[in-house]
Amino acid sequence: MSTASVFLRVDQAERRLCIWANAAARRHAVRAFFRGVSRLGDGGFWYTTIALMPVLRGSEGVLISLQMLSTGAVGLLLYKLMKKRFVRERPYVGLVGIECAMPPLDRYSFPSGHTLHAVLFAILSVGHVTELAIVVVPFAALVAASRVILGLHYPTDVLVGAAIGASLALGSNALFF
Repeated sequence: MSTASVFLRVDQAERRLCIWANAAARRHAVRAFFRGVSRLGDGGFWYTTIALMPVLRGSEGVLISLQMLSTGAVGLLLYKLMKKRFVRERPYVGLVGIECAMPPLDRYSFPSGHTLHAVLFAILSVGHVTELAIVVVPFAALVAASRVILGLHYPTDVLVGAAIGASLALGSNALFF
């Protein structure tokens, strides 16, 4: 069975959930909120978190920032390679009834790079500064939800992105600390 035929079956199985989630984006306030979350998830929120580590943890924070940057770079490379390999079209392209509520950063949807990085940076941040959990964990969850609500990803894109992000973060912690 080819990758394309597997994705076609999964896409159809996820169709109802995608339509239900994407319907929320038809409300202006919801669309604006999740667009803002997604835009922050492009990197700005995480770059700020990385820059704050030396402030919060002193000289150890410099090492934490380097860990976050290098692990994030590995995540970027991995998800870009996977998108080229799997070429899964975004829900608004492949499913009738899904509206693209925000322009995507690239063409393909699998896996979700936003979610990969949100989970990766949330785990690394909380692992070093547990007090950040109250902010970064809900933010990471909102980033993941935004990708489906905005019509940019299927739930499986988000789940796989989260699994990759968690794996990279845990592996990084084993290597760095």
